[in-house]
Amino acid sequence: MVNLVAAHCSFLQWLMKITAGVKPYTVEIHPETHMRFWVPSYAISSPNLVSKSKKPVVVLLHGFCGDGIMTWQFQVASLSKHYAVYVPDFLFFGGSFTDSPNRSLEFQAECLAVGLGKLRVEKCVLVGFSYGGMVAFKMAEMYPDMVHGMVISGAVVAIKESIIMEIVNGVGFSSCSEMLMPSTVDGVKGLLSLGIHKNISFPNRFHNDFLKVGFLDAISYEEVGYLNMILN
Repeated sequence: MVNLVAAHCSFLQWLMKITAGVKPYTVEIHPETHMRFWVPSYAISSPNLVSKSKKPVVVLLHGFCGDGIMTWQFQVASLSKHYAVYVPDFLFFGGSFTDSPNRSLEFQAECLAVGLGKLRVEKCVLVGFSYGGMVAFKMAEMYPDMVHGMVISGAVVAIKESIIMEIVNGVGFSSCSEMLMPSTVDGVKGLLSLGIHKNISFPNRFHNDFLKVGFLDAISYEEVGYLNMILN
């Protein structure tokens, strides 16, 4: 049986190329570290045009689950009319990977900045959701000359374990990993209910397909180490 979420991902990649003029491009950050970005087509075919473009650069940063283009699929086409839109997958998510054991926000921010630099982006506005907002804050701290501004939703500059656990327990989970790395359909329902402001009813098949693509097949449970790094 066709996985509906996987089919949507394939269709979405085609749609982004047609409607928004963005394409996936993998940047080598270090020999063992590669980060995938969705970038304007001209950034690949004619990279010299990046610095000459009059469009302000907007970088859309996804949350802990999923990847860049799935998170921002409804914004990319509209924003690309007025901005040069770049959508990275953070390391360990989507098409980005590394052999490094480093799980810190600093490492994510460093790799993001290096990747943008190799794409000839000199200054940008960061738009971060949840975990992406935390990376945005860290990048602005480490590379202030590159960050022109930020738009942050659902994130804080720093957070303590006590605050995290209060939130986690308040929505019915026993740990961060249980909430952010679901292994059951009910866990997926609980996670999506936190990120969707309207009560939208999806069939169980959708949740099951999402579980397979987004977690069981695509994401290593090694990522749970990220949570400890964030809290420390």
